[in-house]
Amino acid sequence: MPAPLDIDQLQTFVAIVDTGSFTKAADKVFKTQSAVSMQMRRLEERIGKTLFIRDGRLNRLSEDGEKMLGYARRIIRLNNETITAFDEKHLEGSIRIGTPDDYADRYMPGIIARFAKSNPNVELYIECEPSGELAARLMRGELDVALVTHNPRARTSEVVRTEPLYWVTSMNHNVHEDAVVPLAVGRRCCNWRNLACTALDSAGRNYQVLFTSWSATVVASAVLSGLAVSMLPECAVRPGMRILSPADGFPALQPAQIGLMKRPGAPTALVNAICGHIAASLDNITPAGADTNVSGQGAAARREHRGRSDIAAVPAW
Repeated sequence: MPAPLDIDQLQTFVAIVDTGSFTKAADKVFKTQSAVSMQMRRLEERIGKTLFIRDGRLNRLSEDGEKMLGYARRIIRLNNETITAFDEKHLEGSIRIGTPDDYADRYMPGIIARFAKSNPNVELYIECEPSGELAARLMRGELDVALVTHNPRARTSEVVRTEPLYWVTSMNHNVHEDAVVPLAVGRRCCNWRNLACTALDSAGRNYQVLFTSWSATVVASAVLSGLAVSMLPECAVRPGMRILSPADGFPALQPAQIGLMKRPGAPTALVNAICGHIAASLDNITPAGADTNVSGQGAAARREHRGRSDIAAVPAW
């Protein structure tokens, strides 16, 4: 029977990825840099694969390193959940969590189910509102944690996931070919709405905002009905939607970042537990839609994105 993987080595491996360097990882896991390097050599020997490729002064994740990263995060998360399940000092109390409805629809069912199973004495209050309102409510003390669209110009949040941001239309309609592109977007203060308008202006495309809503369900319905084009993060792309590319006249967009915000003064143990759980869960969620439901160019874009490391380069020092 093969010897089991060493959890400590996996935690160090993930720390290198998360911090971007061996030196910072050493500080995070309370080890010397030489100990960190030794752990990685032993982990590579254990699996018989090279996890990092030297590139000048940098180390890059190899393809096997990318593959190992997903497994490592899942093993660590399961290990932590197992320990928590048998911990006599279970967390207790209540915590108020806010999230936009598109994130709630895609992410929250699994996150809530796993957290509730490990922490049956914690009561979760989940509220869905736009990111801007969630940030304001958190500052007013009405929420403890908020999962928001990261927007450093408007608020401070810790990035826990990065996803492609896509132009989408209906698979069964050609509304994106209209001379004046009809749009379904959020309200005027929505960052993605402003991004969409700016991008279309730069591309010389005429457009008209026909549907305005904070609800991801309403926006998705307008797209699927063939009434409008919109921009959505990968998590919100649904079967029946087609991803548009520059070949369709829609410029490429910068990725969407998802961040966590914590209320100052909120119960530390509960907040740290749920935030750690959310961050670990988002690391292991795969794209919502299947490649069979997007255009060939969109599918290629997804595959390209999946092949990229969240840490493109890891300094060797």
